[in-house]
Amino acid sequence: MSQKISFGTDGWRGIIADDYTFENVRRVAHAIACYVHRHEDPARGVLVAYDTRYGSRRFAEITAEAIAASGIRVQLAREITPTPALSYMVKKLGAAGGVMITSSHNPWNWNGVKYKAGYGGSASPAIIKKIESYIDAPHIEQPGGSVIEADFKTDYIAAVKAFVDLKKIAAAKQKFCVDVMYGTGRGILHDIFTELGVPHLEIHGTIDPLFGGINPEPILPHLKGLQEAVVANHCDAGLATDGDADRIGAVSEDGALVDAHKCYAVLLEWLLKRKQWPGAITRAFNTTKMLDRIAKAYGRELIEHGVGFKYVADIVLSGKQVLIGGEESGGIGVPSFLPERDGTLNALLLANVMADEGKTMGQLVEELQQKYGRHYYGRRDLHLTEEIKQSALTRAAAKPATIGPYKVLRFEDMDGFKFFLDAPASKTPEPNAAEAWLLIRGSGTEPLLRVYCEAGSPEAVEAILTAALEFVHKRG
Repeated sequence: MSQKISFGTDGWRGIIADDYTFENVRRVAHAIACYVHRHEDPARGVLVAYDTRYGSRRFAEITAEAIAASGIRVQLAREITPTPALSYMVKKLGAAGGVMITSSHNPWNWNGVKYKAGYGGSASPAIIKKIESYIDAPHIEQPGGSVIEADFKTDYIAAVKAFVDLKKIAAAKQKFCVDVMYGTGRGILHDIFTELGVPHLEIHGTIDPLFGGINPEPILPHLKGLQEAVVANHCDAGLATDGDADRIGAVSEDGALVDAHKCYAVLLEWLLKRKQWPGAITRAFNTTKMLDRIAKAYGRELIEHGVGFKYVADIVLSGKQVLIGGEESGGIGVPSFLPERDGTLNALLLANVMADEGKTMGQLVEELQQKYGRHYYGRRDLHLTEEIKQSALTRAAAKPATIGPYKVLRFEDMDGFKFFLDAPASKTPEPNAAEAWLLIRGSGTEPLLRVYCEAGSPEAVEAILTAALEFVHKRG
């Protein structure tokens, strides 16, 4: 009996040699071929790219061969390629779609398959559902298919460079440390900064399928090396991209983490104040509500949606003009460039903000904290037995009146279970501090439960997370 294959927020992932096997990758590739034949124009062809993970090149070759067997012309990446570069070339070349072999930020023993739609972004929930429905459908076998190698990076890098103000970044002479986390972003920002004469260094730029013992996710503790390098080399900021370079993370000049929420807030404030481009703002259900305050200050509509960038793409496809959209995990996209999250583009945009404002990363974040109220955030990833996980989700869905010592003021369940709590920001709360909330959500792609929290002080965040962990593990 074949293993069940389910797509999460951005494709299918599995453990290499367990469920992520050549056979199962072929099953997914055949499902994608069925989707393209039945819902797209197969004559437009399909692009296939891959990351730095163990076996990714071979898995990409197998994917390309399976799709080509259905009569579709396939272009296979000549080298390791960032996911946003694949998405950009899908749109530029007018391809029917693109397949990325990657497990993004997951540990080294995982790999996956992402599908990128013809508009150059994450497949919508409707597209994902259709692809899933074709798993194990009869194979389409037709002549005329082929596989040729192609360069997906050159045009993409040129487009990214054209989107930002390189002259301003160069003139500012601020110093950066770039952490590519052993991923597909290797060399890209390094080459751009070298060309501009911007002082910088790149770390973790070698190909290492074990990712140097870290997960290629731009959060703590995996950014410890970047924190140390920024301080040791007296940088104005550290910029990090994840395993397939579609997520962003940052570090301030003193080595403090600048989480994805603050990266998004810094970009949003700059876009509204300096660029004044039109469009609504979107954010995922698990993302900071500081964005709501920024949007309100500038009279912009804010749209909340489920977790996963595919929801941003769905809103853009509906015809809604969107200025920027993003999620808690560092996936931020500017649809006027591409309806896709892009770590490299966002790293350059953050450098652009710093140059425009003449400030370090830490100064930009502190300015937002003072203007919009103190917002602090924390997350715990809990690897649990299925019994404990389901018990916690069932009890959360029952809308408890309290979480630990905190009274629940209101409840939302758009994507997971969110509790707004009567929790003081700190012993001496500042005016306008963040409203405290806690979110309990099962992962769509991994066997774990995630607990998210935002509050008006780091102490409040830790206290609420402690109460949440007790709630999760409670029996009965």
